[in-house]
Amino acid sequence: MEFRPCIDIHNGKVKQIVGGTLKDEGDFAAENFVSGQDSSFYADLYKHLGLKGGHIILLNARDSSYYEDTKKQALLALDTYPGGLQAGGGITAENAKEFLDAGASHVIVTSYVFRDGRVNYDNLEKIFEVTGKDRLVLDLSCRRRDGAYYIVTDRWQKFTEERMTESLLDRLVAFADEFLVHAVDVEGRASGIERELVELLGEWNRIPVTYAGGVGSFAHLRQLKEWGQDHLNVTVGSALDLFGGTMRFEDVLSFLREK
Repeated sequence: MEFRPCIDIHNGKVKQIVGGTLKDEGDFAAENFVSGQDSSFYADLYKHLGLKGGHIILLNARDSSYYEDTKKQALLALDTYPGGLQAGGGITAENAKEFLDAGASHVIVTSYVFRDGRVNYDNLEKIFEVTGKDRLVLDLSCRRRDGAYYIVTDRWQKFTEERMTESLLDRLVAFADEFLVHAVDVEGRASGIERELVELLGEWNRIPVTYAGGVGSFAHLRQLKEWGQDHLNVTVGSALDLFGGTMRFEDVLSFLREK
């Protein structure tokens, strides 16, 4: 299990938010932490620690008045740590190359691929032609509904009809180098991880999968390691002292490096 760092950007600021509260209307999100540092500070830290595979997420819609400021911060982080970070949020076949050329190791895609409630294979093929398998991460972030997990899009606001199942993962694996999965209902709450989801992802284990959502203690990390069969990578956000939380960043890295 590897640590995957994050830089979440909303309204032009590096933030940690409560994922389920994000709304395009009014560019609103309940905030856990708003950094006084810009994105290059975090990118430089991750670079010096040799942490790779982290993700930059642009949390504003492309028609938001804040989008250009948010994008500027994303590009600044990529310039600071070229080849070390992935970029997601509003990525399409038309703009993926811009982020890759700016230094992203991969682009992360959700809403462009999941359209009208289903996987849009035409769009998936279009972006695959730009990125190839080795530079594409599919974001399969999901929320619980009627006893099952469903993929959500548009900054986690819209449910699709695609259930998180091994069958779905099997259908998509040919297109992606990795999957990124935010458990949106617990994202930013540091209140515990989603066991059923973690067990499903850990059992599947065909390409790297990064789990994010709900980690708030070392007990949660131990659960993630056990329930995910040590097959999942992890992102910790709001709980880190780096973002105003109580878990020491250095201790988390040390814990995850232990065999």
